Amino acid sequence: MKKLFLSVLCLIVALTASAQVQHPKLIVGIVIDQMRWDYLYYYYDKFGENGLKRLLKEGYSCENTMLPYIPSVTAVGHSAIFSGTTPALSGIAGNYFAINDKSVYCCSDSTVKGLDSNDWDSQMSPRNMWCTTIGDELKISNDFKSKVIGIALKDRAAILPAGQSADAAYWWDQKSGHYVSSTYYMKQLPSWVSDFNKAHHTAQNFDIKTTTKLGVDYSFDLAEAALKNERLGQRDITDMLTLSVSSTDAIGHAFSTRGKENEEVYMELDKDLAGFLNTLDQTVGKGNYLLFLTADHGAVHNYNFMNKHNIPGGGWDYQATTKSLNKDLQDKFGIAPVMWEDNYQFFFNDSLIASRGLKKQDVIDESVKFLEKDPMFIYAVDNEHAAESTLPEILKQRLINGYNRQRSGEITVIPRAGYFGVDKPSIKYKGTSHGEWNPYDAHIPLIFMGWHIQHGETVEPVSMTDIAPTICAMLHVQMPNSCMGKAITTIVNQKE
Repeated sequence: MKKLFLSVLCLIVALTASAQVQHPKLIVGIVIDQMRWDYLYYYYDKFGENGLKRLLKEGYSCENTMLPYIPSVTAVGHSAIFSGTTPALSGIAGNYFAINDKSVYCCSDSTVKGLDSNDWDSQMSPRNMWCTTIGDELKISNDFKSKVIGIALKDRAAILPAGQSADAAYWWDQKSGHYVSSTYYMKQLPSWVSDFNKAHHTAQNFDIKTTTKLGVDYSFDLAEAALKNERLGQRDITDMLTLSVSSTDAIGHAFSTRGKENEEVYMELDKDLAGFLNTLDQTVGKGNYLLFLTADHGAVHNYNFMNKHNIPGGGWDYQATTKSLNKDLQDKFGIAPVMWEDNYQFFFNDSLIASRGLKKQDVIDESVKFLEKDPMFIYAVDNEHAAESTLPEILKQRLINGYNRQRSGEITVIPRAGYFGVDKPSIKYKGTSHGEWNPYDAHIPLIFMGWHIQHGETVEPVSMTDIAPTICAMLHVQMPNSCMGKAITTIVNQKE
């Protein structure tokens, strides 16, 4: 009888244990700024075995992942990945956007102060973002016991992924030559960050982002330091670390998608990623962390490079177009209301238009007609009425998703493929850019690896906004509060 009782008791304990919701010890979200999807295969033979190749060999790759919005820029991408939503609902309408006819930087916050910096660049927080992120929902699910930390050279790439309730976000202050944070998160930098800065500093105003080795190395070095000193993934609760590599974007803008500079930064990335994965294996335990790697956007090939091979492309002088558009409006209405162009959008001064007793729609209609005369543009669209336009459905939906009624520009132009905005188009221009709907900007890598992830791949369409609900579904926590994506079933079902 006693043996029977013990057997039943053991069975009950086993069943109870199996019924408990399982969680990984750590979630790691890695974003490679400006990484085109095809870099995975363009550089494949040059990668080592333990970095990006390891992700592809051990992880699950979503080969057809697209951005569901325009403009395809850094702040929007980082917020969309971790919130599962787009500018229409997140409030992050670009790196810069308009509030009350003034240009506002996505993370600027005059109510906070920088830590270890007196520069305005450190007065940053996520307050301009209207939604929650994976990290926020994780913390809510366990009464804020989880730690969530964001790291990047770019402030927006550290702050927006980590979310509203993050324990910390750290970014590089070029004027100070070290990592900083703001009083939004804490009163002073932790001693371990101060110690890190003493060992990893540069001269003031040194451009670390375009210095391949330092830019990539320091990003991974601080991530490893955070793992060690904050004991991320080494406690009795799930933690989260977000890491964005910014140097890949800076190098791409300066030297484009081909050449030794771009190759060097991806070889350094691959090497450092291999070391970081090994650190995770040693500190958190292989199979105990859930990691995903993706990008905030891609990049277009340089038009001079493409022209040499008879492929169309060119540079758009957006400053000249803005000037000529204002001249046309001055002639028609007696005002020059276009404040600026950014992300292929034109921003209008509402106060100026109203002060002259003009109907804003009349000004917009005239502007659309003027811009449509430029053969470089396939479409010029009144953003507020995009749903009524004759745009192809894929463009219409991405424009609607990317348009924020309170913050975006009034008109978006859609250039011909291969054409993109530059300060001064010339045959000597050697860089690249991004921001458009085309696959070169919108097609990004997405690989999951680690906890409950089996090796494989899919070419089924996946949206960038599907990442957040997928991670949350695996954790059995609520998706972010403005999420418009759907969980990727081929990933989530692996856990069952």
